Amino acid sequence: MGARERCTAHELPEAAAKHHEHAVGARQCCSAVVARVAAPVAVVWAVVRRFDKPQAYKHFVRSCRLVCGDGGVGTLREVRVVSGLPAILDDEHHVLSFRVVGGEHRLANYRSVTTLHPDTAGAAEGTVVVESYLVDVPPGNTRDDTRLFVDTIVRCNLQSLARTAEALHRRGGTTAVAARMANP
Repeated sequence: MGARERCTAHELPEAAAKHHEHAVGARQCCSAVVARVAAPVAVVWAVVRRFDKPQAYKHFVRSCRLVCGDGGVGTLREVRVVSGLPAILDDEHHVLSFRVVGGEHRLANYRSVTTLHPDTAGAAEGTVVVESYLVDVPPGNTRDDTRLFVDTIVRCNLQSLARTAEALHRRGGTTAVAARMANP
């Protein structure tokens, strides 16, 4: 396994950088994608933390069912993609980390970390979402090919997250979201 490396494809907020360091091996690559969402952290987190419903904003997910656990730390789920995820969920610091185990796809040994941070640069209340990943480079592909492929998927997911969270924010604001989070 290689040395810990920050995913430097995009400029990361310093508060986020510590969560987005990966030990990169010889046939692996990592990257990070940053998106700004015009909704408060609490609203965006309400969408991200729904461990049992990743398809709410990850369109490549066909279905998801909890195998064991209640959706919290240690929950195992079976995810079917369109063509078992152990996870870490930190509500206090708004960190979600998961790993893809098994399956027939190009994301072998995929590990992802998503963090949410208040957007202090904008005039309106918003959120900066950072998703970094580490993945094996498939045989016959280069690191650049793999990074372009995965960055495109992550970018599409984050655009979908922004649309979902912003629509949720317009409908009910953080009070309604907090109530839904308390009773998922």
